[in-house]
Amino acid sequence: MIVNNMVDNPKTPLDLTFAALADQTRRAILGQLLEGDLTVKAVAERYEMSLAAISKHLQILSRAGLIRQVKQGREKICQLEPGALRAASLWMESFGFFPDDFFDGVEEELEALGLSQVS
Repeated sequence: MIVNNMVDNPKTPLDLTFAALADQTRRAILGQLLEGDLTVKAVAERYEMSLAAISKHLQILSRAGLIRQVKQGREKICQLEPGALRAASLWMESFGFFPDDFFDGVEEELEALGLSQVS
């Protein structure tokens, strides 16, 4: 059995976030929750997998701090955690940072060369 330590045993909050985001089902669940809070059952209805499998995905998202699950009576309500992706977003932005006016300058240069596309 091959073990990927980064995925199986993440060490930092950023590791937990990226490990959670590595799975397309978990990314889709986050997309669902962008539209509003949902019960675990409502989340599961969109997938052809067991409730136990969805619950595992939700636990991973919770452990990463991306969602929270609030118990209301017999049901658990899943909610996006505000600002949870901030650290990951800042980390990713550091690889592609451009000043705010960078693209304005590029556009002006293209126009001067007659290469800009008019829409």
